[in-house]
Amino acid sequence: MTDRNITVLNTNAFEPVTTQTWSNGRHAVRCVKVIQETWDVKTFCFMAEQPVMFFFKPGQFVTLELMIENEPVFRSYTISSSPSVPYSFSITVKRVPGGQVSNWLHDNLTEGSNLAVHGPVGQFNCIDFPSDKVLFLSGGVGITPMMSMARWYFDTNADVDMVFVHSARTPQDIIFKRDLENMVARISNFKLSLICERYESGQYWSGYSGFLTHAMLQMIAPDFLEREIYCCGPTPYMRAVKAILQNVGFDMSRYHEESFGSTPDVVKEQVVQGAEEAAELAEALPSSELLEVSFASTGKSVQIAPGETIHAAAAKLGLHIPKACGMGICGTCKVKRIEGEVEMNHNGGITDEDVEEGYILSCCSIPKGNVIVEF
Repeated sequence: MTDRNITVLNTNAFEPVTTQTWSNGRHAVRCVKVIQETWDVKTFCFMAEQPVMFFFKPGQFVTLELMIENEPVFRSYTISSSPSVPYSFSITVKRVPGGQVSNWLHDNLTEGSNLAVHGPVGQFNCIDFPSDKVLFLSGGVGITPMMSMARWYFDTNADVDMVFVHSARTPQDIIFKRDLENMVARISNFKLSLICERYESGQYWSGYSGFLTHAMLQMIAPDFLEREIYCCGPTPYMRAVKAILQNVGFDMSRYHEESFGSTPDVVKEQVVQGAEEAAELAEALPSSELLEVSFASTGKSVQIAPGETIHAAAAKLGLHIPKACGMGICGTCKVKRIEGEVEMNHNGGITDEDVEEGYILSCCSIPKGNVIVEF
């Protein structure tokens, strides 16, 4: 028997790594990788300059803060990676004809690019609705939150029975096809069904064709009535899915959906109209009935009419609180309330933990009295 030299490492030589944990707010990140998923879809991977544990709930989203043609632009994208890969996160973006942000990202965002992100936020996730049987239904780029959830279950060896159903236009439009097939090959609790609307000359396709129907869903997942269902995709796709489920008496409390897009015109009109009415009211009311909003960091304050938002108060002073959606979804306009009470009607853009710490979304927070915020 020969002797072997054994080297004992001096553990004192290792430097402890102090790593921050991601929390909802504004963060500077750098693009470290760009992956061409399909002919018109790219995945952008990000890391922080200093190590950050990017933990989030699979299914949540971030809002990118961009400068396009010298104008600040904000756009929300679901995270497609899993928090089981903690030191980076990814978004997956489809190029849209005429799309201002998607086209800019495809044409300009490269390895080494720096930008700011806001988040993570979102109520659409698989952590808050635990289940041992899930059904993922996605269409087009709506696959991104589903991929984050499936990767999380896969990487953590979760005892969850997954059925993953994805619809695409053609075989060449299937996003994450190799990743999905890898999961099918490696674990028994992951079932995959792909549906293509059509296939073109020269393309081989042996899967389902057409559009998702009740009969098709019954063949793919006969027990779908017993599953927690997550759905994301174009509005017509999600409308069709909801109709199928409602027609067969599915318990819709177990149905969860997510969608993104520009703010609907009707909402924009309501916001503009509301702002105009509030401005007219502020001019008509006596000063004794106006409310005061103060911004501690800048030392500025302004009087507003009842019903105006914190964000509107800041705008009157020329203070720019970043905002993307104006509907309490994206979480970009978060500020900390120091004094006073507000009524906040948000749509998932802020966490319960943030609310407990005094944070509010300025776009949908209406003062109940005089208020001081940290901005």
